[in-house]
Amino acid sequence: MSDPICEPAHPSAPSPAQQLAQDCAASMWARDHAAQALGMRLHAVGPGRAHLGMAVRPDMVNGHRICHGGLIFTLADTAFAYACNSGNANTVASACQIDFLSPARLGDELHAEAQERALSGRSGVYDVTVRLSGGATVALFRGKSHRIQGTVIEEPPQAA
Repeated sequence: MSDPICEPAHPSAPSPAQQLAQDCAASMWARDHAAQALGMRLHAVGPGRAHLGMAVRPDMVNGHRICHGGLIFTLADTAFAYACNSGNANTVASACQIDFLSPARLGDELHAEAQERALSGRSGVYDVTVRLSGGATVALFRGKSHRIQGTVIEEPPQAA
């Protein structure tokens, strides 16, 4: 997958914040072997938000013939990661919670949409909704983030 980010719906150039979010996502995607191994796709990213998808494969189904909750959590956590790193500050999870509302089954297409809710100092709060392609909500995830040292991508040199 050479370019994990969908093109914007409008033909105009992206804002600097949007471009930074896309550049951060591309940089993270190149190193995100876990998401790639699970067949995740990065549909869209923007400042404080991200949308990822994943198809439920046979190796993701548990003994109840439904998608393993840990894999739904992983999809939500990955959307959270792309959203909270979209501003180019290395950010990790400090806490996460998930509520499973309905099952996903073999062949279902899952979509995780993450949205920043609050950002203050080095901490943030993000909500992620995991849905089926048809719109039914599978899970609600809340992640708390903590900014650490460093940046996702190297800062471009400042013009003199």
